[in-house]
Amino acid sequence: QVQLVESGGGLVQPGGSLKLACAASGNIFSFNTMGWYRQAPGKQRELVADMTTGDSTNYADSVKGRFTISRDNAKITVYLQMNSLKPEDTAVYYCNLKWGGRSWLEPGDYWGQGTQVTVSS
Repeated sequence: QVQLVESGGGLVQPGGSLKLACAASGNIFSFNTMGWYRQAPGKQRELVADMTTGDSTNYADSVKGRFTISRDNAKITVYLQMNSLKPEDTAVYYCNLKWGGRSWLEPGDYWGQGTQVTVSS
């Protein structure tokens, strides 16, 4: 089984910064995508940013230039550096780890428990 453990959420003032971390463990396929999604009250879960083991990245337009995703493949850990935070960034942030299926491998899609990020003065 795969486990994802998130850390780094909290309360921050507008314009401040936070860094989230998510460490994965278990039976994980080497070629995968790790990323962050968020869900605000009353809204659907949305992609914030993700990154492949080959270092390809994908960002939501709303966070481009403010958030940076990175990963340590040896530690199977993904980070999200969030700068210039805005009240609209307030949400529960979820870590995700996934890989596509092969003829010899089942696809994987795993989620962390979520960490609250609140941006407020």
